[in-house]
Amino acid sequence: MIEMSWQQVSARRLARAGLAAPVQDGTPAQVVTAMCGAHAQVMSASELSIALRLEKATRADVRRALWEERSLVKTYGPRGTVHVLPACDLPGWVGALSSLPTGRSPFAESVRMTPEQTDEVVAAIRTVLDGTCLTIDELTDAVVAATGPWAGEPVMPAFQTMWPRWRQVMGLAAHRGAFVFGPVRGRKVTYTAPPGGLRPADGRAELVKGYLSAYGPATSGQFARWLGAPKRWAEALFASMELEQVLFEGERAWVVAGDTEVPDEAPRGVRLLPYFDAYLVAGMPRELLYPGPAAERALAGGQAGNFPVLLVDGQVAGVWHQRRSGSRIDVTVEPLAELGRARLDELDEQVARVGEILEGRPRLTVGAVTVGPHA
Repeated sequence: MIEMSWQQVSARRLARAGLAAPVQDGTPAQVVTAMCGAHAQVMSASELSIALRLEKATRADVRRALWEERSLVKTYGPRGTVHVLPACDLPGWVGALSSLPTGRSPFAESVRMTPEQTDEVVAAIRTVLDGTCLTIDELTDAVVAATGPWAGEPVMPAFQTMWPRWRQVMGLAAHRGAFVFGPVRGRKVTYTAPPGGLRPADGRAELVKGYLSAYGPATSGQFARWLGAPKRWAEALFASMELEQVLFEGERAWVVAGDTEVPDEAPRGVRLLPYFDAYLVAGMPRELLYPGPAAERALAGGQAGNFPVLLVDGQVAGVWHQRRSGSRIDVTVEPLAELGRARLDELDEQVARVGEILEGRPRLTVGAVTVGPHA
């Protein structure tokens, strides 16, 4: 059985993520495919995640791919969280995500919807968004008109207000391919039909292969944690595929059969990764990516991504934060250990690159970050 060290796996992941060196002559969609999706709860962080993996790209290139070319789509992805996904991969994503077993509803019995009501709402969303973009209030009116007053009853506690009943299935509706996010209208989010007429495909095996290619070796449990899937479902899926078992730091883990190549060089370089970067959320085990004091400083209750991080030679070595005022971007970096001159020079280059991507004038301060974790 082939053995792999953390140093080898770290170098492999960095290279495949476009973090060892940015991808030349690539597209945002190609990069997001390699990432297995880009978390987009913080949209500016998503733009930074994608563009920093591409040679000379900026946030404008990512926005163009999303809202003009439509080669990227914004929707609900792994763990039911907002992601940017490649439009060409969306049929497989929908097929995989819609196959996940539905767990017990977290809502009180008086709030829950029956399976029949759920199907009715998903079908209504698909129909009313065909050829148009609607805000959440407009979508509520259209769904209620198509289904009945019960769908609009304000029974869901949310952010000191009450949402209409139908909204509890928004994530499920997205996973079934009923909608994606549309362009912002003023300050209001809109929703629209997926581009190109979506026909779901069984993408479960391809999703496993994509994850293992980017973040393997990994266990089925780690895959399940990343995707937000039941462990038994993931175990059965792994067992149904032709995968190869290796020893990763002495523990059994899986790669795609035959995909055991690792770089000759050790992981190198200083990188600034934004909130919820895929490399941080998907890369496991966490104790190797966040060694020693990094776990205490840069994880939030064991969750990765809630802090932007300083990555040194493939491991988390600090946190950072950026604050924008007009065109000026103040970047504060808090290393967990003193950086030598060469590392500081690399850090200067990274800060300049962040400014280029975000189309601003950056200014670096090395010191304490006082901002807490993002929720």
